[in-house]
Amino acid sequence: MGNVIKKSVAGLVVGTALFGAAKALGFPLVFQIMFFCYAILGAVVFMMLDAPSVKPLYGAKAVVALVVFYVILCAVYIAGASLWPQYDPEDEKGKIEKILAPKRKASEQGKAEELIARAKELEEKAEAIMARLKAVGGETIAEPPGTDSVKPGAAPPAAAGDLVALGKEQWELQECYNCHKLFGQGGKKRGPELDNIGNLMTPEQLKQKILDPQSWMAEGFEKEYEKKKMPDKYKELMEDREIDALVAFLATLKNTSVNTPRPIKKK
Repeated sequence: MGNVIKKSVAGLVVGTALFGAAKALGFPLVFQIMFFCYAILGAVVFMMLDAPSVKPLYGAKAVVALVVFYVILCAVYIAGASLWPQYDPEDEKGKIEKILAPKRKASEQGKAEELIARAKELEEKAEAIMARLKAVGGETIAEPPGTDSVKPGAAPPAAAGDLVALGKEQWELQECYNCHKLFGQGGKKRGPELDNIGNLMTPEQLKQKILDPQSWMAEGFEKEYEKKKMPDKYKELMEDREIDALVAFLATLKNTSVNTPRPIKKK
């Protein structure tokens, strides 16, 4: 019994040290907990070394015991793995491409607008020079046959698109379904169902919640609020128009048959 207590204390000390080191180095909370659990698991293994030997099994009993152990181990492994969001590299590549595509387009559009502005400036300078030549009696140089004067026009306005549809796309890209249940799908009980959030929060309040998760708390999710389950990253990860689109989508969710928890103002 004395060895069990000593090894338990050693496991707790090592686990706490690993937890603190991981936290100090900026590891996510899930890794901090994982390191602590590894230390406890190691202590348990050392405790088992002091346990009395198990009576040997032979023949059919040995086979049955091995199969049962294997089934239990597989069940625990599969159950544990199912609690985590599944990772599909191809799916993640597609999401990254969707996030970067509008940024690339905006950058290319900016370059095009800059070129158009420069071309317009050069055209104005050319017209001013021609006007001065005419004023002093110079002759206009004829353009070679077969050439047309190119006059840059205004850049075509980008299509506004369906803001709500873009917001729903952001819901998928930002993987909000990992924590929130919507339309009966997703959610790991880290956050409330949001089917009726449009009746409980205004667009301004929804935007405030996205940018500052600690500004509002869902009733009944006090523990999750204290643990800061909703990450404070979207103000840096998302552009303003993407946040506005997501807010527009959330504001349309007004299914009163779903018991969406009441939001509580915290800041």
